[in-house]
Amino acid sequence: MHKKHSMLLLRTAAIFGAIGAGIGGHMAGSYDYNFRAAHAHILVVGWLSLFAWAVYYRIFKPVSVKVAALHVYTAIIGTIGLTSGFILEIFNVPQPFYFIVYIGGGVTLLLSFILFAYMALFMKHED
Repeated sequence: MHKKHSMLLLRTAAIFGAIGAGIGGHMAGSYDYNFRAAHAHILVVGWLSLFAWAVYYRIFKPVSVKVAALHVYTAIIGTIGLTSGFILEIFNVPQPFYFIVYIGGGVTLLLSFILFAYMALFMKHED
C-alpha cells in the first residue's frame, strides 16, 4: 500500500511541477505576473511537498494504513483546492465560490500537514 501512496503522490507532484513550470514560462514570456501566488503555491505545495511525501512513503512504512491513506488524499485534495482557488480568483470568478474552494483546500491541506507531523513524530513505522 505504501508504494501505491508513493506513486500516487509522485505522479501528482509531476503534474503540479509541469503546471507550475508552464505558468512560470508564461509569466516570463508575457511579463504578466498575476499568477505569481498561484505559481509559487503550485510549485511549493504541489510539486515540492507532494514529492517529499512520495519519497517518505518509499522510505518509511507507517503502521496505520488508514492514517497514511487519509494523509495522502487530504494532501492531494487540499493542494488541488488551494491552488484552484488562487486561479479562480485570477479569472474573476465570484468571490464566494473561489473563496470556498480556496479556504476548503487550505483547511484540507492543513489537516494533511498535521497528519504528516503526527505520523513522523508519534507513529511507529515498519522496518
